[in-house]
Amino acid sequence: MEFPVRCFSCGKVLSDKWDEFQERVQDDEDKGEVLDDLGVEKYCCRTIFLTHVDTAEEAAKHKIA
Repeated sequence: MEFPVRCFSCGKVLSDKWDEFQERVQDDEDKGEVLDDLGVEKYCCRTIFLTHVDTAEEAAKHKIA
């Protein structure tokens, strides 16, 4: 599944922050501080960032009959 464009609960746009979040976390920054800097404050939005697993590449390996 691709990263959602909006939060499922409140509707805030999140997709524009995903790339920067990934880059900064890979540079060993604290996830909470990165989300604070990006302005992601609500629990519902933060949960999406912290629990997202990108399965698009995994799904692309399989053929649909």
